[in-house]
Amino acid sequence: MTRLSAETLSSLTPTVARPGYDRSQLTAGIVHIGVGGFHRAHQAVALDRLMNAGLAFDWAICGVGLLEPDRRMKQVFDEQDCLYTVVLKHADGRREPQVIGSIVDYLFAPDDPEAVIEKMASSEIRIVSLTITEGGYNFDRVTGEFDQTTPGIVADLRDGALPTTAFGFVTEALRRRRDRGQPAFTVQSCDNIQSNGDMAKRMFTAYARLKDAELGAWIEANVHFPNAMVDRITPVTSAEDIAETAELIGLDDAWPVVCEPFFQWVIEDDFSLGRPPYERVDVQLVDDVEPYEYMKLRLLNSCHQGMCYFGFLGGYRYAHEATADPAIAAFLTRYMDREATPTLRPVPGIDLEAYKVSLIERFSNPEVRDTLARLCAESSDRIPKWLVPVIRDQLASGGEIVCGAAIIASWARYAEGVDEQGEPIDVVDPLRNELVAIARTQRENPLAFIQNRQLFGDLADDERFTAAYLDALTSLFERGALATVRSYS
Repeated sequence: MTRLSAETLSSLTPTVARPGYDRSQLTAGIVHIGVGGFHRAHQAVALDRLMNAGLAFDWAICGVGLLEPDRRMKQVFDEQDCLYTVVLKHADGRREPQVIGSIVDYLFAPDDPEAVIEKMASSEIRIVSLTITEGGYNFDRVTGEFDQTTPGIVADLRDGALPTTAFGFVTEALRRRRDRGQPAFTVQSCDNIQSNGDMAKRMFTAYARLKDAELGAWIEANVHFPNAMVDRITPVTSAEDIAETAELIGLDDAWPVVCEPFFQWVIEDDFSLGRPPYERVDVQLVDDVEPYEYMKLRLLNSCHQGMCYFGFLGGYRYAHEATADPAIAAFLTRYMDREATPTLRPVPGIDLEAYKVSLIERFSNPEVRDTLARLCAESSDRIPKWLVPVIRDQLASGGEIVCGAAIIASWARYAEGVDEQGEPIDVVDPLRNELVAIARTQRENPLAFIQNRQLFGDLADDERFTAAYLDALTSLFERGALATVRSYS
């Protein structure tokens, strides 16, 4: 089948949405580091919508890949002129494919680091945005401070070294702009981290101070790091998705993106050199992102953890299968209503009751096929930041914590690495070896898992929490995941 490219756009199935603008008139105003599925289903889609409305032609994206696995993206984008397909998967089975044209270039940094630095240092670039995952911000899990001991950082900090990390590239580009008398670009995190802009500012400034104290001070004073809340469920593209996309569009797309129809982006309006008119495409520009972040992290993200371990242990493999179980759906609703919601501030413009209902509906979309294995991964980066704060707030106020304690117990049981049928579980986590080893001692020491102060602080010292946790863990051992979750509904 013919490959998707600028030359073959006219061969698309007629009903497929495509760029309605002249891509030759676009210029890059944004460099984006980490061009994964989420970026291509989120920020790039918002810009494509603006361009189709005749706006933001000077805000196109130049993508950057830093890691060896990004080499394949470079190959695909070179072959497809940076075009790709986003397929919205509606719950009723309907597919809505659209070809996105807002990315106009892609640089693979290991092949030409100088080209990446100069692109970011060039005056037309006004935003450098990031989806580098939570781990990409390189902070110590215990102290929260920048970790200068990781190999990539050690290498980048050497005098005269060509950068290999996001910190190295961004800092060197900012140094060149300062030295040339050019204003600093805005650094915009699009990662799923609470206060992501504040986190980016702390980490990038810390790196820059280690590299050059004066430069670090200049960056702290001159670079804007707006906070943002991002939301769109975007599963990993499968071979089946690639085959189905080819049938839908009539061309071969080597790396399409599939996602749910829902889209949300809330951005702190704090840009030093302007920004695209995002408000024209249903993006919320606000003074304070925090209420929206708390809503998403404590409701949506924590509910992902609430379903994934119970669901996986109970034999389900997809989010829609888990939430089709009335007991799991009821458990999530109880957690949201009685534990998470009391910890939230008012969220301007959001009907929280409707939002919570929509979450169950989104999780239940059978077409997205979001895997529980994906949701179970990287738990040590997720639970301490999303769920533990809810439990702490509830303990402080005397509120209910039984569902939160049960979710942590289900993680502890999952972390043993063996399911209820005795089959191995592939525990994907940066702390895998440590966590599995601890979890496998909890039959003899039931509090072993939560005595890990690196993850849970002093929660194991709280009698009300430990009582609820032990009730859940004992039930998981004796009755199994589904009977346990049923007892909370």
